[in-house]
Amino acid sequence: MFRTALRTVLAHKARLLMTVLAVMLGVAFVSGTLVFTDTLGNAFNKQSAKSYKDVAVSVTTYYADDQETDGKKQEPGLSPKVLDEIGAIDGVASVTPRVEGFAGVADPDGKLIGNGWSNTGTNFAPGENGKDPAYDFTEGTGPTEAGQVALDKDTASRGEYKVGGPVRVATNGPVKEYTLSGIFTTEDGAVNAGGSLVLFDPSVAQKLFLKPGYFQMANVTAAPGASDTKIRGDIESLVPKDAEVQTGKQLADQQAADIERELSGINQMLLAFAAIALFVGIFLISNTFTMLVAQRTKELALLRAVGASRRQVKRSVLAEALIVGLVASTIGFVLGVGLAVGLRSAMGQFGAKVPAGPLMITPVAVAAAFGVGVVITLIAAWLPARRAAKIPPVAAMSSVHAVATMKSLVLRNSIGAVLTLIGAAGIIAGAGVGKDGKLLIGAGAFFSLVGVIVLIPLLSRPVIALVQPLLNRLYGVAGKLAGQNAVRNPRRTGATASALAIGLTLVTGLTTVGVTLGTAIDKATTDNIKADYMITMAGGGGGLDESAVKALEKAPGVSAVSPQRASYLVIDGEDSFASGVTPGDIQQLLALKTETGSLDSLSGDAIAVASDTAKSRGWKTGDTVTVKYEDDRTARLKIGATYEPNEFTSPTLISTDLVGPHEERPHTPEVYVSMDGGATEANELALVDALGDNPAISVADQQDIRNQFGGMINTALNIMYGLLGMALIIAVLGVVNTLAMSVFERQQEIGMLRAIGLDRRRVKRMIRLEAVVISVFGALVGVGLGTFLAWAIGETIRGSIPGYVLVLPWERIGIFLVLAGLVGVLAALWPARSAAKLNMLTAIKTE
Repeated sequence: MFRTALRTVLAHKARLLMTVLAVMLGVAFVSGTLVFTDTLGNAFNKQSAKSYKDVAVSVTTYYADDQETDGKKQEPGLSPKVLDEIGAIDGVASVTPRVEGFAGVADPDGKLIGNGWSNTGTNFAPGENGKDPAYDFTEGTGPTEAGQVALDKDTASRGEYKVGGPVRVATNGPVKEYTLSGIFTTEDGAVNAGGSLVLFDPSVAQKLFLKPGYFQMANVTAAPGASDTKIRGDIESLVPKDAEVQTGKQLADQQAADIERELSGINQMLLAFAAIALFVGIFLISNTFTMLVAQRTKELALLRAVGASRRQVKRSVLAEALIVGLVASTIGFVLGVGLAVGLRSAMGQFGAKVPAGPLMITPVAVAAAFGVGVVITLIAAWLPARRAAKIPPVAAMSSVHAVATMKSLVLRNSIGAVLTLIGAAGIIAGAGVGKDGKLLIGAGAFFSLVGVIVLIPLLSRPVIALVQPLLNRLYGVAGKLAGQNAVRNPRRTGATASALAIGLTLVTGLTTVGVTLGTAIDKATTDNIKADYMITMAGGGGGLDESAVKALEKAPGVSAVSPQRASYLVIDGEDSFASGVTPGDIQQLLALKTETGSLDSLSGDAIAVASDTAKSRGWKTGDTVTVKYEDDRTARLKIGATYEPNEFTSPTLISTDLVGPHEERPHTPEVYVSMDGGATEANELALVDALGDNPAISVADQQDIRNQFGGMINTALNIMYGLLGMALIIAVLGVVNTLAMSVFERQQEIGMLRAIGLDRRRVKRMIRLEAVVISVFGALVGVGLGTFLAWAIGETIRGSIPGYVLVLPWERIGIFLVLAGLVGVLAALWPARSAAKLNMLTAIKTE
């Protein structure tokens, strides 16, 4: 029977090609994902171990604004005295102190190199030999004077900077010009992520990022034979209690765990889409084997007649599936390895450096790829194999293929209806629960999708019947035959349409949720921000310096300007987040709806609070509260106003004049500005000039603000579309496969139609229309189910998204349906051409 299965596979190579492609694509996705993440994880882990190989102990402190702990003044970092004490510990060979913060440089076009969060500045820390152990200089030397800096090799190359030349460096304050003293290479993770690293003289770095005389962290090397654990214990007794003291091995292990956790998220996301692609592939594989079994009814029945048992026939079909699965998995695994290599190279094209390292092909990746490919193929072929085993020997005497019994169709439709009802109930229940209903919706979506797929053959007849008159009217005989062919075998039509339905369900659901969120965010921006511009650090690179706020206040044409300073207060004993704003101007910049009192009171000794906060704390306008500032000083302030909660501000507003004197290093994430004449090119240029043409500072008008928030959603949607494209490609292969095998089955019929006058042009049209009808039917089912799921998901996030109202993206839905029709046309090209080329006499004689 195995030899029989092998001969059958070799005899039907063309018919099994689409099945091989479907499994191959899914396996390539799985193996490529595993090899890619294993390779990255190994490379970064080795880099991490290399970075810390000479570090015995690392000490990290957290800036404390000279707060008191246990009655003692807590220093803001590691002082020279503490560093000397660490250096004097028995077994310590050297101590390398560091202080770091945001620093960026521009490319030749004036744009920031990097993306904000990965633009770092730190100090050059030479040892007794004059070299910093963390950096290898390829040109020049490290900065030894206040007016010098050094750059990493990639940043210097991208910015076209030369040793001895000028470099404008942007920090949170004004841009300053330095002389480039040297260029170095580094294993720093931020640089490898496509960022930049600037080295300053230690005194300059301390002044920029912390406080003169203090460092944030230090790396300690040990003398030969010294115990890292003992050194760590001795250091812990010298540094503040909240300082983090770790051995180099602990640091390397922690970073390896962090890398694994981050890659795990990517891994799970890519594998989820691979699972979707394989799930869609199940329908293609099952459909293929179902049609092959139907075409070989006589052959299988004859095997039964000459003594083959049902079990042997079933094993024969499963053996075919096993061979197909092994071949497809092998090709898919090789393609997956190539995909991993391509992804690794692509990261370099986007500016992210991947550390050198071998391609990691682990036994887990190999086992997963072959296991998934073979198991999926066997599962998909099991039902056709079971049907094949039930073919009675007497069928060998008949030319009629076995058809589905009424009992089996009733059972199928009953199961489908029950599953669909259970799924729909779960989705509706999850939507009713709200934000805690996501699991219910997920389970309901699964049951609904499976139920609808089971019911699709039943649904196909009435739905296609609705368009049958249109096909008759527009395309005559070809249209009539296409409609009849589409419903002739409901199971085949259902299996083909199911693949497209799954893909369109996911695409429609994601699109509807994404468009709805984008509309809500866009409306929130338009409704709440009246300012012409929002000024921030590019890429979220930290807060703006006070000098930037003052420069904006002096810019020509500015009519109102207010920072939104992130402040921390303790009000009546409870922690509170507050926005430090400029009274009078903030009302012109943000649409703050006052409920009681007046925001003008902010110019005095008063604060304003969001109405929901006031209600929960039992406050009302006119009440006096005790406010404790960050420097532990207190004041008695009034509640001057309550306002409607606004997602662009904190629950408390306070004047910068009140909170400013108590903050040593104020944090200002954004500044809002309005100008005479509104947002114009000249006004934007005036702001850029006022900020010293700082490449690290972003000047965004209202459209830019909307794009900033909505752009993230569009980017996420585009990524999702790309990943779901794999499933849609497999769905297209399913349509091609179904039509090709349908044409093969109907050779006699097509030959007869040709003999009685149906020309080649109308034969092609008949096949194309059949494909379009099946494709659009599947798309309609997917659009309907996807919209239902989007509504339910929206109900779970409605409470956290102000102004959330479901928006149906009719234009995109229309595009999806048109694309589904186009898919049908393209999928029918080869089958239609094959049908038209059939020799009518040969076709009529074919058994």
